[in-house]
Amino acid sequence: MEQLDVVILGGGVAGLGAALKARETGRQAVIFEARDSAGGLLDNFTIDGFRFDHAVHLSFASEEKVRAIFDRTPYITHPSDSYCFDQDRWLKHPVQNNLAPLDANDKVALIKSFLARPSDLAGDDYESWLRHQYGDGIAERYPIRYTQKYWATPASALSTTWIGQRMRRAELDEILYGAMTTETPNTYYTKEMRYPQQGGYKAFIAPLIADSTMRLGHRATAIDTAQRTVTFANGVTVGYQKLVSTLPLPVLARIADAPAEVAAAASQLKATAIDLVSVGFSKPIIKDLWFYIYDEDILASRAYSPSVKSPENAPEGCSSLQFEIYSRGEQSQYSKEEVIANTRAALVKMGIGEPDDVLFVDHRVLPFGNVIFDLGMEARRRTVLDWAAAAGIASCGRFGSWDYLWSNQSLLSGYNAF
Repeated sequence: MEQLDVVILGGGVAGLGAALKARETGRQAVIFEARDSAGGLLDNFTIDGFRFDHAVHLSFASEEKVRAIFDRTPYITHPSDSYCFDQDRWLKHPVQNNLAPLDANDKVALIKSFLARPSDLAGDDYESWLRHQYGDGIAERYPIRYTQKYWATPASALSTTWIGQRMRRAELDEILYGAMTTETPNTYYTKEMRYPQQGGYKAFIAPLIADSTMRLGHRATAIDTAQRTVTFANGVTVGYQKLVSTLPLPVLARIADAPAEVAAAASQLKATAIDLVSVGFSKPIIKDLWFYIYDEDILASRAYSPSVKSPENAPEGCSSLQFEIYSRGEQSQYSKEEVIANTRAALVKMGIGEPDDVLFVDHRVLPFGNVIFDLGMEARRRTVLDWAAAAGIASCGRFGSWDYLWSNQSLLSGYNAF
């Protein structure tokens, strides 16, 4: 059996960050990746000359360590302008600050509801927070509906620990101003987004991949923390001095034979699976970087354009969109046929080109998309992370930390795992 210094499970951005720290500290690290290519959620695929990332990725990293890596790759800078589709019209994001396109009666009702919003939180759940922030009218028409689509979970069942800067707090002046004019300022939490000129988002981490020792096609199936060994689906077993895992915590607990109470806590940690629906168009008809979709009859919660992120992502004279549809759990609740038919109907409803403009619609499923912040999740997460640490496993990354981490945060999570 081969004996290794540092074994890292997962060749995504967190695993690459851990490998970087190992190199800087003189350790010998080997990354074991289950798939046949590196990158994890930052990987991409191509169809007939169109490149698509694994879900939306745009960088607004500010950390010196991350920028020193990402900025080695030539990039394009985009303003963080986005839009929202509601029934039959488009509004700027955030929607509560851009109500001008609505009918007058709707605007009056929503603003009156905002003024009558609860002065105190009714509970510690996300729905209570939304009603307290925006009032019942705005909350019910927009974020509560969107929450069910994006998290595949009712807002009343979610905690609020993930919010941070992700949700714009409600301000009366902003709501009133945006109800009267479409000339509103951008209040997004970052003013610019960066994306590689070539190679998709994965190009930002290409230097880390090139500098790492990685073995592809190695899916971990068993971890013996007493013997300090990892066994893979291909029959290979290796020993380690230090183990870094970026595996989802429920997976880690299963293959490392966690105690019953830890296994029970891990089994209750839920994430969303993502149906990725990628569309190639024969014309340059897509101009917006990304947008949100509130209508319940459209399965997708948001969409973004790879060809706007970088023209190199599509053949000359063409454009593209990728839609995200979320399900609770590691599998999609929809069939491929249902997803494709719904997406084609959505393109018509939203007025995005003509059916004849569509060259193809590709469908694939990512089993882990976003961590779901169920009420009480944080305590269950702590149970699993404490066990992992005691067992000598440094667990990191979005799903190894079981947190809402962006790519820059995931990189640093791996880097700081030592």
